[in-house]
Amino acid sequence: MITSEQGKEVIKKELPLMPKLPGVYRMLNANNEILYVGKAKNLPNRLKSYVIEKNHIIRTERMLSQTKKIEITTTSNESEALLLEANLIKKYKPKFNILLRDDKSFPFIFIGNKDKWPQIKKHRGKKDREGFFFGPFASAGSANWTIKMIQKIFHLRVCDDTVFKKRERPCILYQIKRCSGPCVGFIKEAEYKKTVNDAIEFVSGKSRKIQTNLSNQMEKASEDLDFEKAAILRDRIKSLNIIQSSQRINEANLIEADVIAGFKESGKTCIQVFFYRSKQNWGNQAFFPKHDPDENLNEVLNSFVSQFYENKSVPKLIILSDQIKEKNLIEKTLSKKENKEVEISIAKKGSKLKVVNLAIKNAKDSLNRKLYESQNNKELFEQVSKKFNLDSNINLIEVYDNSHIQGTSSVGALIAFGEEGFIKKRYRKFNMKIKKNENDDYGMMKEVLYRRFKRAIQEKDNFLSFPDLVLIDGGKGQYSVARETMNELGLHDIPIVAIAKGKYRNSGNETFFHNGKEFKFQKNDPTLFFLQRIRDESHRFAISAHRAKRKRGMTKSLLDQIEGIGSMRKRALLNHFGSARAVESASLDEIQSVEGVEEKVAKKIYNFFHE
Repeated sequence: MITSEQGKEVIKKELPLMPKLPGVYRMLNANNEILYVGKAKNLPNRLKSYVIEKNHIIRTERMLSQTKKIEITTTSNESEALLLEANLIKKYKPKFNILLRDDKSFPFIFIGNKDKWPQIKKHRGKKDREGFFFGPFASAGSANWTIKMIQKIFHLRVCDDTVFKKRERPCILYQIKRCSGPCVGFIKEAEYKKTVNDAIEFVSGKSRKIQTNLSNQMEKASEDLDFEKAAILRDRIKSLNIIQSSQRINEANLIEADVIAGFKESGKTCIQVFFYRSKQNWGNQAFFPKHDPDENLNEVLNSFVSQFYENKSVPKLIILSDQIKEKNLIEKTLSKKENKEVEISIAKKGSKLKVVNLAIKNAKDSLNRKLYESQNNKELFEQVSKKFNLDSNINLIEVYDNSHIQGTSSVGALIAFGEEGFIKKRYRKFNMKIKKNENDDYGMMKEVLYRRFKRAIQEKDNFLSFPDLVLIDGGKGQYSVARETMNELGLHDIPIVAIAKGKYRNSGNETFFHNGKEFKFQKNDPTLFFLQRIRDESHRFAISAHRAKRKRGMTKSLLDQIEGIGSMRKRALLNHFGSARAVESASLDEIQSVEGVEEKVAKKIYNFFHE
């Protein structure tokens, strides 16, 4: 029986020592793992409620039953406590908090204003460069679509500075009228800067003004009999008209707003965030926060908003589908964080309600798809368990694959699949530490499994929990090595299945090995398609890791092997001579003539190539 008395006693002992200040508290279990992070305007008053209240919800009862220790951090005000709480929840992911999963930085579009020939490009991360940032966009696809539009109308360059400086003739983008060719002087600097300013105004929502300016310029060019320029301007106006007719202008005329709406069903929630900037819908993203099935939507939405903006820029207006209890506090905190007035509004009528209803519909559709996929995955797990006569239920499968070319750039890969699909945060790649294993598939498999599961047994930092099934890409030999390795580690109860392609490596003729038996599926069996799909994902991940490693190896220079030659000197030598081979052929005096290479270093470089 679950009893909360243990946690209540811990709180009672700590209460007399607590200052009556705002702050954050953390509940910890016997292993010093954080169970829950909470905030309070007055720490003792908030914690006292855990002791006084008798009818806690089941989640709180379970949390208190596991609580062995409490830690607190005081803050100067409640707003600081809210930000600290969101930060700690993201960092430690306590099991009794509502957790925002799949959180990531959203792409922006960046146009530099200090460059001679500004480039337009996609940007993620800190806005630590001088220039104009537009966003956020819900996905890379939305940002790319907008960049493509700008290329069509304004012909701005997208190439990086290295490529730009080295060009002697224009690239294909000039030929298809997506760039004005500034790299080879096909446009004057003043004219290019003007198109950059027009592009900035366009993304800022002033497309009508741009159209008028382009029309006036076209008429003037025609009057001056400059028909070539008039034709270019005509094409730009045409592109602008096409784009304007396809742009997703919103009814509510939202200049800078995020619309956040939630839908809850079967104990799970989907929250949709729509980004509206410059009166346009810049895409939407679905989130599936982790929470207790009994948690109500208002609580989930409240936690989501405070966590979502912890590391993101905040618009002037946030429109929610439901009321949240900490609306005023979050408004105040975000306004202080962004140094501007941030308003949180609950849509109740009119055009704002229409955009919220659209977001709710999207949330409902996304959640239904997620629930369907989860149910479908559960059924597939059951079929896998039945096919191989496994004793336990499957909730998590790990798949292992290796990739190398004749023993070079060897990489082992691990991917994971759960009830909700592929679990990217559990993906791992392994560079071989034992040299002889680099050209030995069996040795690689043994090393990967040994390293992965030994860490879990020892519970070393960043270890992964055990899977319910291990799937190996390989045949009988790989199965035997994998089973032997797992048995050595004492993991006899984790089942292993090996999947081997047929004689002609054709998909659909796979043979499976498990416990000394061979298994086959009918070619149209959904379970076979499922196992092929997760095997192919492991293969894709292994190949991509191998290619990345090989590419890094190919870009290494002979200069990297010389002790004391850092990146600055290496760059200076390569800029001066053009290649490492040219450095090898150079005389001592020539090497010494390079800026930043003194006599002692020059001798070291010369001796490296000539000893």
